[in-house]
Amino acid sequence: MDNSLEKPASGLNRRDLLKAGLILAGGAMLPSACTVAATGSSARSATAKSQVSGRRKLGTLEVSSIGLGVQNMSRTYQTLVPNRAEMHHIIRTAYDQGVTFFDAAEAYGPWEVERILGEAVGAFRNNIVIATKFGWNFDQKTGQRLPGVNSRPDHIKVVVDNMLQRLRTDRIDLLYQHRVDPAVPIEDVVGAIKDLMSQGKVLHYGLSEPGLQTVRRAHAVHPITAIQNEYSLIWRGPEADMLPLCQELGIGFVPWCPLGGGFLTGTIDAKTSFAPGDGRSMIPRYSAENMPHNLALVELIKSWGTRKGATPAQISLAWLQAQKPWIVPIPGTTQMAHMLENNGASAVRFTADELGQFNAEVAQIQIKGERLPQMVLQYSGVEAAPRK
Repeated sequence: MDNSLEKPASGLNRRDLLKAGLILAGGAMLPSACTVAATGSSARSATAKSQVSGRRKLGTLEVSSIGLGVQNMSRTYQTLVPNRAEMHHIIRTAYDQGVTFFDAAEAYGPWEVERILGEAVGAFRNNIVIATKFGWNFDQKTGQRLPGVNSRPDHIKVVVDNMLQRLRTDRIDLLYQHRVDPAVPIEDVVGAIKDLMSQGKVLHYGLSEPGLQTVRRAHAVHPITAIQNEYSLIWRGPEADMLPLCQELGIGFVPWCPLGGGFLTGTIDAKTSFAPGDGRSMIPRYSAENMPHNLALVELIKSWGTRKGATPAQISLAWLQAQKPWIVPIPGTTQMAHMLENNGASAVRFTADELGQFNAEVAQIQIKGERLPQMVLQYSGVEAAPRK
C-alpha cells in the first residue's frame, strides 16, 4: 500500500494534518462531512430504487442525472482506509446502475483517488465522464502539500499529464480549477486549459467556488461547462447569485456536499457526537448549540419522505434536481447501500404544487451556524488577479 495513506506528509503534526485536510479535501471540502459513512445504511436503503434514470446537460456535456463523488475512497476523514476492491465494486456497480458521471480531484488522497477511479473504470472508460480538479499546491514529484494554491499555467500542464497517468486515460472530460488562485489571472489559467484542449487532453472545463467576476472573465475566454459549489437544503447560498449567473451564461451546476455531510439523511440527531478527526466537529452549523435547532429541517424532510415513499436522502437530492434541469448532484459515499439509495432519487418527482409547498415550509426554518470554518471559507468566492 502507498505510504502516503499511512502517514501525513513530512512536517505535519496531527493538528496540522487536520487543518490541511479541511482545506485540501476540496470540492467536498470536508470529506467525511460530504461522504457519509454513518450507521443505519440498511434502513436508509430499504426503499431505494437503484437505477439512475435520465440524462442532463452541463453546458454541452451530457451526464447521468446523478453522479458519484469518489473523494473518500482512499481514506476517510477519520483516517480509515476503505477496502480498495470494494471501492472498485461500488464504482462499477454505479455504472451498471446508470451512473456515467464520476467526480475526483488531485487533492483527494492526494492522488490516490484518481488511481482508484482509473483502476475501476477501464472496461467502460469510453462510456463515462471523468471529472477531476487541479489548483491546490502539490509538489508534483513527492505529493507533498505545499502552502496555498497554484494555478500557474506551467504547473497546470504538468498536473494534467500526471492526472492522465493516474486515471489511465488519454483525456479528462471535465477539468475544474479547484479553487481560484488570486495571484494568477483567470485568462492565463483558461489559456493553459485551451492549450490542453487543443492537444486533446481536456475536453471541457469548470470552476469550483469561484468569484462571480472570475466566472464572467473565464467564460469570455472559453465557455465554462460547469460550476461546482456547495449547495443543498441546508446551504442555499448559490441561489442568490451563482445560479442566476449560470442561467444567464448557459453553464451547468454541480452541487458538492448535496446531503449536507449526512445531516440531511436523518442519521444525525441532537445526541450525535463526532469521532476524533471528523471535520464536522469544526463546522458551526453542527455544533451542540446549533444542531438541535437545525434538526427541524431534517424532521421536515422526513415527513415529506413519508408522504412520497422516499428516504430523506432521496428527497434532498430530488429537491436539488427539481431546482433546474442543468443541476447534477454528486453525492459521495464509500458505502454500497448509500450509493444505491442515492441513485433512487432520480425517480422521485415533485409536482409544481408540491415543490411550492415544500419550499414554503423550508423557508420557515432558519439554519444557524456557518457552513464551514473561516479557514476554509476564505478560499470560496475568490476573484483572480486582474490581467495586466
